[in-house]
Amino acid sequence: MILVTGGAGHLGNVLVRALLEKGEEVRVLVLPGEDVSSLEGLDCEKVEGNILDLEQLRKAMQGVDLVFHMAALVAITSDKYELMYRVNVEGTRNVIQACREMGARRLVYTSSIHALGRPEGNTTIDETIAFDQTNPSGAYDRTKAIASALVQEAAKKGLDAVIVLPTGVIGPFDYRRSEMGEMFLQWMQKSPSISTDGAFDFVDVRDVAEGHILAATRGRKGETYLLSGTQVTVSDYRRLVQAAAGIRSLEIKIPGWFVKFIAPLAELYYKITRTRPQITKYAIETLLSNSRITCRKAETELGYRHRPLTETVADTVQWWRENKKRIKPSLRNSSV
Repeated sequence: MILVTGGAGHLGNVLVRALLEKGEEVRVLVLPGEDVSSLEGLDCEKVEGNILDLEQLRKAMQGVDLVFHMAALVAITSDKYELMYRVNVEGTRNVIQACREMGARRLVYTSSIHALGRPEGNTTIDETIAFDQTNPSGAYDRTKAIASALVQEAAKKGLDAVIVLPTGVIGPFDYRRSEMGEMFLQWMQKSPSISTDGAFDFVDVRDVAEGHILAATRGRKGETYLLSGTQVTVSDYRRLVQAAAGIRSLEIKIPGWFVKFIAPLAELYYKITRTRPQITKYAIETLLSNSRITCRKAETELGYRHRPLTETVADTVQWWRENKKRIKPSLRNSSV
């Protein structure tokens, strides 16, 4: 039996699909009352529970051999640190303890590229870059770094654990309309749309899911593996989306320095109107930071591969065309 925490999220539901296709028996831990439409029609067991409740975790792990811990709170505004710390750090500590108590053979922890330090210049980011537990860039970065360090320490003390670090996850099956999904949909319209300076590394959600499975079967105890894809500028990414959608609209490119300047006001607006943030200080700083990332270690040790970005974009455009009308925007902070 395999347990997936956060299995109703974007990456989570794609991992569940991949595991089921391989004939695995899968149990998904979902929050009470959580939207599980992403798992509709899938032959998996769903159990309600919260990673902040150790007893609920123990029950969810009964008879479980392998645990994929993906549940996390992702917030790109600056006012969620306390809640993110509880979910991302204390929740991970509980998962580690439950794995030990219930005898899980292996834990695969989903960290993030953002948990690592951000070297400046043209330095290539790889697994030698340390987790930055005091990262000033954002609360999400710090909490994921602290949680990753907990997993590393648990591995040193005997727990068979592996850490994977995806970059910017995009692709189909985005049932909760992630921030990148919303941007994708805007770019698919014929009306003028916004872009800005900067670039990032984006990777297909299906490749990241397969990378998790490879880490579970081939990863070395205590090791970390970057699961990256293709580095692309925001403008070029927009052009790829529009080419796949067969449209061409006016690009309104806002300079990165201006976006950074107005971001605090934008965040206040989103908070007052209770709408999903699209312009944040964290987001623009990420786009303007170093995103030169290599997945060579995962390729060499795990056999990890990622598909061309053009293929991901084309498949995602098609998926949104088929599913947009039945998926409403959500204000809930996402699980990874």
